[in-house]
Amino acid sequence: MKITLDHMYVVTGLLLMVFALRSFLDKNNAKRVGTAVFWALYGVTFLFGKIIPDGIIGGMVVLMAVIASCKGLGSGFYGEASKEEKTREAKKFGNRLFLPTLIIPVVTFLVAKFTSLGALVGLGLGSIAGLIAVVLLTGNGIGTAVNEGRRLIDAIGWAVILSQFLAALGFLFDKAGVGGVIAQMVSSVVPTGSALATVIAYCVGMALFTMIMGNAFAAFAVITTGIGIPLVIVMHGANPAIAGVIGMLSGYCGTLMTPMAANFNVVPAALLEMEDKNGVIKAQIATAVPMLCVNIALMYFLAF
Repeated sequence: MKITLDHMYVVTGLLLMVFALRSFLDKNNAKRVGTAVFWALYGVTFLFGKIIPDGIIGGMVVLMAVIASCKGLGSGFYGEASKEEKTREAKKFGNRLFLPTLIIPVVTFLVAKFTSLGALVGLGLGSIAGLIAVVLLTGNGIGTAVNEGRRLIDAIGWAVILSQFLAALGFLFDKAGVGGVIAQMVSSVVPTGSALATVIAYCVGMALFTMIMGNAFAAFAVITTGIGIPLVIVMHGANPAIAGVIGMLSGYCGTLMTPMAANFNVVPAALLEMEDKNGVIKAQIATAVPMLCVNIALMYFLAF
């Protein structure tokens, strides 16, 4: 049996249903019903999204938005270790604690590079491999991992689904013809005969549109359709794989510089209880701008 993305969705859906059940049983969570319903609805979209009519899925999404808007999500009890225990365990394992985290991208790369399963399936397999590694390394059971996963997802809250929403928004923008309008605008101001000018327009466009949309996935569909494919790839013959990857990375430069990327920039500020809510963004600008310049150079020299 070939492992597909649908299998990864089922695993994700089952995990969310476990989070929902544990949230409902958590008497320490004053908002346990709202929290449980929210994660259960989210889990159902992964488990049965293919067979449930679109209208019902839309209604479920609206219900999730109502729960989040009414502040129906809360935190409970997760059996979390004390600060002293965490410090003691960290000293015990040292840098080996990073091993499970490193396994995820390594497995993802190997699966994407040497199999026909695809990068997203590789990411799912890498996550499972990382989970097995952390259980073997620490000696803690799956239950501890589930509790920590629930603690993290409750801390992030509704923002965890923001990436999917924004990606869907990008798809709708593309279907509405926004990409074509942007292509016309860019063609009128950018000397399209210059490969460098189109590369700059593509990379900077990805960064700016990501800052507006808050998510590189949303911007990718629009900017790649409007600038990347017609100007960079078709007109100047850039390698689609290289141009697409670097274009997406350019979008993430915009992610580092916008409060619209709430799950990256606003949530951490809230979790760290920072006085300056834009402190994360201010700290990242010095990295984002040089990285965007490097991306432009890489695309120009590697994609042609």
